[in-house]
Amino acid sequence: MRALARLLQRLLEVITVGLLITLAGVVISAVIARKGFNSSFVWYDEVASVLLAWITFYGAAYAALRRRHLGFEGLIIACPPAVRMTLFVVSEVIVYTVFVIFAYAGWFILQVLGSETLVSLRWVPLWFTQSVVPVGAALFIVAQLLSTPDTVRRLMAGRSAEDEEIAQEIAKAEAAKERR
Repeated sequence: MRALARLLQRLLEVITVGLLITLAGVVISAVIARKGFNSSFVWYDEVASVLLAWITFYGAAYAALRRRHLGFEGLIIACPPAVRMTLFVVSEVIVYTVFVIFAYAGWFILQVLGSETLVSLRWVPLWFTQSVVPVGAALFIVAQLLSTPDTVRRLMAGRSAEDEEIAQEIAKAEAAKERR
């Protein structure tokens, strides 16, 4: 399961960074065209908006895999173990429910869009640009599922992800100090 989580993490990193670089390229090109050549791309606003939405959905799945969304781990850890697990299960059910609804609604929207296209780029179908909703929701669900075992282990031990990250960074710093 951890190997699959690492593979998904690497895939989401590549996709998200690729989208960020693409968005930066689009924005820089648009600025150069506008300032340097006194013209603008008619497709700029539409494409930039789509890229930003894609970054948001794929980035959210990446954050879910690393359990880095806003949460109340400190509050949950302060509770007795039985309450911790109950709160964790309730919160997971809520998250899964929301993203199953997102996935279904996104899939439904794709069916409604049919053969519509972007306004500025008639050759780009809307189903392609909007596919990020069901795909992103499904990736979020998979990411949550893959990160659940480690999260349960941490919560039952009374440690947060932040505590573990701090401990890892301290160990790295100490190891680097010893090498000097």
